[in-house]
Amino acid sequence: MLGQMNYRAALWLVLASAIGAAQVASEPAWKTKPPAQWTEQDAQQILNRSPWAREIGGGLAGRKSEDQLREGGQMGQPTGVGYEGVDPKDSGPKVDLNVFGGGGSDRSLRSQNRGIPLKVVWESAMPVRVAEFKTQTTEPPTLEGDGYRIAVYGIPGPDFNKDPKQLGDPLKEYAALKREGKKDVKPVRVEVFHRQDGLAVVYLFPLSAEIAPKDERVEFDAHIGRIHANHIFDLREMNILGKLEL
Repeated sequence: MLGQMNYRAALWLVLASAIGAAQVASEPAWKTKPPAQWTEQDAQQILNRSPWAREIGGGLAGRKSEDQLREGGQMGQPTGVGYEGVDPKDSGPKVDLNVFGGGGSDRSLRSQNRGIPLKVVWESAMPVRVAEFKTQTTEPPTLEGDGYRIAVYGIPGPDFNKDPKQLGDPLKEYAALKREGKKDVKPVRVEVFHRQDGLAVVYLFPLSAEIAPKDERVEFDAHIGRIHANHIFDLREMNILGKLEL
């Protein structure tokens, strides 16, 4: 009887160890390993699906008609980042089939609201910088000054052939970090960089915002021309070895 009990105890110990090992293996790298031990696969996960980086569904507002622009006091379509090159090819005006009695609509694809894939990354965070180094990913050039850097990737558009700061200045007033019970934080600098996969818009927010663990969540909200990017960062998950990394 005693031998049988010892056998059962040993069996439970083995099962518990196996379950514990499986749980550790299923945990993401940033929760179980120091940065020096991250593999390239770990780094890719941090850059694409982690508390610091996430692919999101942005919004693309429909292009206004000339009548709508005139009603708003504008003449001609707006230009610049988030306006030029954002519509898919062959999405221009379509013939109104109702004119010929066939039904249909004259609203082109570019005149309708729709989604657009984007990626939002908290670029200044240590785990992101380590992951970019391990994967040899080319990050946007560092903006002048210290602060919280957040980048939006996947903005369509042509090569504007202008200074990054000149392209980004008009976007400053349309972005903010938001926290419950606190004043919105506006960026002190915005720059736009050209990449093979589109444009990257990088925002620099001041360290004087003093984002802390007690804030729990920070909402990033930005309008880039007709494009709307919004993502809530969960500070409770943005920790490496117990330290908040921003």
